[in-house]
Amino acid sequence: MSDLDPTIHPLPRLSLCAALAAGPGWSEFSVVRDTTGLSDSGLSKHAKTLEEAGYLAIRKGRAGRRPRTWLRLTPTGRARFEAHVAALGRLTGAVPVSPQGTDVPGSRAGGRDAAEYGDHGTAT
Repeated sequence: MSDLDPTIHPLPRLSLCAALAAGPGWSEFSVVRDTTGLSDSGLSKHAKTLEEAGYLAIRKGRAGRRPRTWLRLTPTGRARFEAHVAALGRLTGAVPVSPQGTDVPGSRAGGRDAAEYGDHGTAT
């Protein structure tokens, strides 16, 4: 459980990081807001927390006459998000762990053989 990141763990921040991790670069504030379902003020609050932790970069500018804000994960933020997601996977059993405590590459949840899964990733 020590791999869970308390800065990322609250659901609004986790969804914010997930939305930004899905893209390679800067995402417009309104797109992230719509993707996460957060309000403008909620997104701003959580983005500021992640920015203060060094996980998120915020860029302000203009697109024509309109002010715009763009967000992106920093390299540290992306690494911490990936580590957090991996820790959640281990916690839920979705990512098997070897006796040495490391993820088992190329395996699926609980170490089950891929043939045990139907099209939807559930055991058959």
